[in-house]
Amino acid sequence: MDRLSVADLRAIETKLGRRIVTEFGLDLTGLVLDMTNFATFIDSGNEKAPIAQRGRAKQKRVDLRLVGLGLVVTRDGGGSGAVPYLSGRPAGCHPVQRDDRRTGRPVPAADYLRGVADDRLRRRAEFRRQPRTGGGYRDRVHRLLPPSDHPALLAIPKSRYRPVDADGDAGRYRGLTHVDTTVTALGVTRRAVLTHSTTLHAKQVRGLDQTLATVTGKLTALQGRLARGRTRKSRAAVQTEIATICRHRWVSDIITTTLTGDKPAELRLTWRTDRRARTRLENRIFGKRILFTGHDDWPVTDIVAGYRSQSDVEAGFRQLKDTHVVSFSPMHHWTDQKIRVHVFYCVLALTIAHLMRREAEHADIHMSVRELLNELSGIQETVLLYHDGNKGRPRAKRMLTDMTWTQQKLADLFNIHHYAPTR
Repeated sequence: MDRLSVADLRAIETKLGRRIVTEFGLDLTGLVLDMTNFATFIDSGNEKAPIAQRGRAKQKRVDLRLVGLGLVVTRDGGGSGAVPYLSGRPAGCHPVQRDDRRTGRPVPAADYLRGVADDRLRRRAEFRRQPRTGGGYRDRVHRLLPPSDHPALLAIPKSRYRPVDADGDAGRYRGLTHVDTTVTALGVTRRAVLTHSTTLHAKQVRGLDQTLATVTGKLTALQGRLARGRTRKSRAAVQTEIATICRHRWVSDIITTTLTGDKPAELRLTWRTDRRARTRLENRIFGKRILFTGHDDWPVTDIVAGYRSQSDVEAGFRQLKDTHVVSFSPMHHWTDQKIRVHVFYCVLALTIAHLMRREAEHADIHMSVRELLNELSGIQETVLLYHDGNKGRPRAKRMLTDMTWTQQKLADLFNIHHYAPTR
């Protein structure tokens, strides 16, 4: 592992990436990038791996040091599931930083994200053997903006929304409407597609119902406890408890609480739900997303498809966090060099697995990565020993075990018989 420098990894990724794009005809008209992190088992006192830092652990392992990973996937993988690009810049891993959005300070991981996007798009042009022309590639990257940051867009009346699938794509984006406009954000003015999904709207309504049921249950219990004088907490402590109960998103916009009294025995709580405020909240925010893009020439369906490809990146992350198939963990390496190599071969394994799944899809074998690899693992080689009485050594014969119809089809697809023993 020590023989592979960062430059070596970059060269290997470039050559493999070019070969994969050529052999499998991957669609590179759009790339999707997202970040995650993985827990390591590196000792806290180890100073030889500065790439492993403490931070916001996606796996909830706050006791472990983390390594960040930037994963890039093709937009549609040839129409049958996205395929991860090889790891990144370099080897896709970077130190994890705490989220500084609240303080307004720059986030190093965000700078890394922009660098990876530039690097990936530059290499995409190299793979396609096209010159890099025009302005900065960063302007071509899709971003998802929080709707709450743009109240003017949220105030656009429903009468201006148009179906996304109006051009004959019926069924694919059923219940999705949009407004195609412009917005100034991130320091520039760009095209923005404001979408409203009835499916997302219904899910957010159900989520809010569950949250409000939990909150009102806790407020009712606290109200009863205070009415019976069964508390020794001060007024400030009770107010803190109420704030903790109502900390969930949007709850403070809907539920109003009033605490009276000064001494513990005198404290009383009343609360009410503002149904009109809830209706205004649903109409203003629920089901809406703002897609910010530099592709002025793309139809709305392509922009929406590009955004939704983010789920393919997240599926890749879930696969890497699977403890049985294409797993990133456990990682016991304790130097930056070995960590980069570990990230490289893990993402390479993920790429190969998704390419195999893509080939199976083209052969009308519809399976997940785990199902595919489980089927292939059932194709095994066995050794049969034949004894000819007491004469000499037993005769050995190697052969494959009996295969199911699916296994036989996969064996033919991946040419496993080329490596299998002959009878």
